[in-house]
Amino acid sequence: MVKKSLCIALLALTTLSSSAQKKEWFNNVKLSGYGMTQYQYSDQKGNKSNSFNLRLFRLVLDGRILNDFYWKAQIQVNGNTSTLGSSPRLVDLFAEWQKYDYFKVKIGEFKRPFTFDNPLHPIDQGFMGVGQVISKLSGFSDRTGEHPSNGRDLGLQVQGDFLKNAAGRNLLHYQIGVFNGQGINTKDVDQRKDIIGGLWVMPVEGLRLGVFGWEGSSARKGNWTDAAGVTHTGEVRSLPKHRYALSGEYKFNDWTLRSEYVHSTGYAFAKALTNTNAQDPNFTNCEVNTALGNKADGFYGLIIAPVIQKKVHVKARYDLYRPTAEWNRSRTQYEVGADYYFHKNFQINVEYARINDRTLAKHNYNMIDVEVDFRF
Repeated sequence: MVKKSLCIALLALTTLSSSAQKKEWFNNVKLSGYGMTQYQYSDQKGNKSNSFNLRLFRLVLDGRILNDFYWKAQIQVNGNTSTLGSSPRLVDLFAEWQKYDYFKVKIGEFKRPFTFDNPLHPIDQGFMGVGQVISKLSGFSDRTGEHPSNGRDLGLQVQGDFLKNAAGRNLLHYQIGVFNGQGINTKDVDQRKDIIGGLWVMPVEGLRLGVFGWEGSSARKGNWTDAAGVTHTGEVRSLPKHRYALSGEYKFNDWTLRSEYVHSTGYAFAKALTNTNAQDPNFTNCEVNTALGNKADGFYGLIIAPVIQKKVHVKARYDLYRPTAEWNRSRTQYEVGADYYFHKNFQINVEYARINDRTLAKHNYNMIDVEVDFRF
């Protein structure tokens, strides 16, 4: 039923796009998308894998209204379709007033304004996935137990660029938003809101130095037993969430250097959600994972270097995540790889990773990731 509804909606939007071009108030409508196919190998002891996968497929419809407004709708299909609440699903649906560069207003469902890595296009991000700390502390596979949300939430955001230099280039960017705090396609549970914001300077062309902050909560309505042994049934439980990030990026002559540190304070629910509705067996499970503690952090640093500009690149990334902010449970990925562009919209990526996971009996294992990506 979900697939059928999404297909009908997409067909209707496509039809609309062909006729809307004639109307001045609703223009520049276009249909686009991209796909990411994958082969991945792992020799982790007790959990070996060797599989082809559909990492990601997305269809995008966007356009402008009255010139000042930009809008976007995006549908995602993952390789794992065992839970229809997770795939396919709507990941973006928003409108943004863009009359002024220094003050833009966005409302709907979109990327949380936290870190540099989160908002990047999955293909442009450059590796087999976002950094571990981005995944765990920016709402992809969040440590709080929130259902996978691709770094997105429902809310309202303002952002802008200002302080132009003599060359007309802006030197400062700001962004701040208020969000439900529950991830995509989900109403607020505790009637609180997450406040997320970022500020970065651009002293030279291609260089960004930024700081980000996130104050909010993760909430569920259900059942749990508190520390005093009292059982709560059908009540809302909120877990505070306090996060910050320090970020830097420099892009020049087809080179990319990027690094970020993220820190989080706040407990997590004992069982993670995989679905957005009550079909998930843990939907009302409000127990807290006290063993995990209330702190986590991580860091990554990467470099992407051109061998032939816009054609062939080599790359490396150091990727660390500490789920308890302690070294005895850290997981580190040492990654090297390369990509080749057959066309600006068609490429192949090959990557090798040496993993050191201190929570495993045998800490070290290897991964190989091969992806063919396309856009249209």
